[in-house]
Amino acid sequence: MNGVYGGLRWQRFPRETLRRLFDAVDTDDVVDAHVALPDPIVLSCPRDQIERCYALCLQFWHDGVHRKELLQLVDKLLRNEGLSADERMLYKYIRARYKHLRFAQRLYGKRHRSGLVFDFTTRVMGHLQDAFRSGRRAGVLRHGRRLKLLLSRPVWIMVKRGLEQIELDDEAGFIAHQRAEMRRLKKAMERTHFAGHQFHTVRKIVSMQVSYYDTVRSIAPEEHALRMSRFLAAINGLMGARHDEMVAESLSGRRSYDTPAPLTTQMRSRLEALVARYPF
Repeated sequence: MNGVYGGLRWQRFPRETLRRLFDAVDTDDVVDAHVALPDPIVLSCPRDQIERCYALCLQFWHDGVHRKELLQLVDKLLRNEGLSADERMLYKYIRARYKHLRFAQRLYGKRHRSGLVFDFTTRVMGHLQDAFRSGRRAGVLRHGRRLKLLLSRPVWIMVKRGLEQIELDDEAGFIAHQRAEMRRLKKAMERTHFAGHQFHTVRKIVSMQVSYYDTVRSIAPEEHALRMSRFLAAINGLMGARHDEMVAESLSGRRSYDTPAPLTTQMRSRLEALVARYPF
């Protein structure tokens, strides 16, 4: 089944495939203590698979993100009305779709970079979420106003066009990018202590890998992608929980975000296992 976005034709997937991806993304920080890495780790990703992966990520965003719905949430925050539990969950899921498509741009695009405005929108959504969760009114106003501008109709149309007209990489370029990211991770693991920004960099590398295997196993459920997804999700979950603690400590003044600290034993052992097994 195909669909047309902006005059370009992308494959469209059945509802069951989208449900699998939603479930995978919703659990990409759940720690499963019993999943082991596959042996060997296989990197092959033919061009047609790259196209399918990006098409699914684009559909996941396109079908699940509605500009007016998101604007209603932002307006409610700006009016200081607060969001209900259901509305907070809706905001969380919309942001998850943004993050997943941003990773897709970096994974499959020829330039391996996300669009500047799309990337900025995703980051502003994160800042706004942090602000309303922690009750920082000034932050809600600052980031909410920014997000309203980014969701204005002219900007929305420009961003959608860029998402739909992306030039995808080939298999060789995709694998080279994957290996480069994992070399960055391997280099980072030479540290014994991580400042906040260094910790966040490692987490971003892991999160992008989780997003890739979440997408692959949603298109065609198979053991290799499932095991990679779940192993990486455990690292992502451990690091995510620690990052939330770091942000809370920084906001309360108990500890600076950039105070260097060691990784927990669980984090380090899993990360070291990953780079040891990875086929560079």
